[in-house]
Amino acid sequence: MSGAGAPKTTEAVDGRGLKVVIVAGTWHELITDGLIAGATRTLEAAGADYSLVRVPGSFELPVVSKAALEAGADAVVALGVIIRGGTPHFEYVSSAATDGLTRVALDTGKPVGFGVLTLDDEAQGIDRAGLPGSREDKGEEAAHAALATAVALRELRA
Repeated sequence: MSGAGAPKTTEAVDGRGLKVVIVAGTWHELITDGLIAGATRTLEAAGADYSLVRVPGSFELPVVSKAALEAGADAVVALGVIIRGGTPHFEYVSSAATDGLTRVALDTGKPVGFGVLTLDDEAQGIDRAGLPGSREDKGEEAAHAALATAVALRELRA
């Protein structure tokens, strides 16, 4: 895990008037709950309206994210945890989630904050989940990216 060169998410983003949906998988509850907590803290601090939708896993993130954006959300924060196992399943799910969420953003013209952790082991996830003692908060980062992009798009379209 590098972390080097990461942008500072401490700069406040004015999210007032933005509707954001957090779409989160249910696998690896401790890590996922940490990601959700970081995202909600960020959205609350920005003054954005938000809701949470849970899906079975990371594979389901794209379709539900697309539905949320088509239903009127200004942005989505997609959160999931995929841990490498002994089969190619990791590569398939990681690729499907990443490619699907990219397609959702491009097809809808709305931002998807990417908070899907692709990990070799659980310890890496705990270190990125914004938990006490974690070195990173990927939930916060994904929410900040979604908000900042939604604000940039709003300014461009004004």
